[in-house]
Amino acid sequence: MSLSKKMGAEFFGTFWLVLGGCGSAVIAAAFPDVGIGLLGVSFAFGLTVLTMAFAIGHISGCHLNPAVSVGLMVGGRFPANELLPYIIAQVLGGIAGAGILYVIASGAPGFDLAAGFASNGFGEHSPGGYSMMAALVCEFVMTFMFLIVILGATDSRAPAGLAPIAIGLCLTLIHLISIPVTNTSVNPARSLAPALYVGGWALSQVWLFWLAPIAGAAAAAVVYKWLGSEEAA
Repeated sequence: MSLSKKMGAEFFGTFWLVLGGCGSAVIAAAFPDVGIGLLGVSFAFGLTVLTMAFAIGHISGCHLNPAVSVGLMVGGRFPANELLPYIIAQVLGGIAGAGILYVIASGAPGFDLAAGFASNGFGEHSPGGYSMMAALVCEFVMTFMFLIVILGATDSRAPAGLAPIAIGLCLTLIHLISIPVTNTSVNPARSLAPALYVGGWALSQVWLFWLAPIAGAAAAAVVYKWLGSEEAA
């Protein structure tokens, strides 16, 4: 598959992740009387990955996330020369998804970007008021475990064809745990996209949602190389 097609797949996949996941939070989470709540938002993020894994997994591998691409590269599953193009495609796809979401969401009376637009944050911008250290640890560990699941589910020895289900449900679980802490990132492209529209505090805090997920993903790749090795301990 050509690199341009892989980039196109990553663009549309990340577009869908941001539009579907952040869209559920912005539009539907607290809709009067029938809001889907945190449980619904968690499932929405998981479903975006699950659906796109089946749709584009055979084209690009369905990373949809710079941290995932870094983790797969460190784990020897992804060529280093394709890392930057993948990240560019993911970031642009996320920005496009957030743009479409803005057009839709701003059509309702009372819409206000100051409400956060599903941006990730810590301190006073954490949904639960969690500290920067709590957010850093949470994002690192959640991304670490996400990559352990991804690397394990896509291992050649794992049951064939079931990886999208495991990965999608893992992302759902991650959101169930960590939405109150940071609004859940584990994905730098997902974090940057709404932050660009909100500006201010969202952009000033987005560094954490690049640093922690990428570090967690890289650490998981190193651990899985040992964990998944068939060599004697």
